[in-house]
Amino acid sequence: MNDATPQPGVGGSADAVKLVAAALLVIAGIVAFYVLPTQSDWVRWGAVAAGIVLAVAVFASSARGREVWQFVLDSRLELRKVSWPNRQETTTTTFAVFIFAIVMGVFFWALDLFLSWATKFLTGQGG
Repeated sequence: MNDATPQPGVGGSADAVKLVAAALLVIAGIVAFYVLPTQSDWVRWGAVAAGIVLAVAVFASSARGREVWQFVLDSRLELRKVSWPNRQETTTTTFAVFIFAIVMGVFFWALDLFLSWATKFLTGQGG
């Protein structure tokens, strides 16, 4: 895992311009969808997709985009370190969860019946 802490303000104004440009490209794609109502649907959705693809490309070229990509790579490395349960552990745990859910369901059903009976008894509505 990368222990380097990001410095605030890294990337400067060029990065800020790239982030704003990425946001504007997404907005432009959405605006194009509504500005072109006479065009076919594939052209309108193509404009939205093009805006998103261009925005991702611009974002990826920024320092923040490189940080996000590094985070994704580090996350993949961490996932390889996970000790996943085997089939027997998974089956046993699933069985325990189902049994617990059934027991708690019966408990709350019985509690609801008792409280309903007690409310009717105390309010004089039970007959």
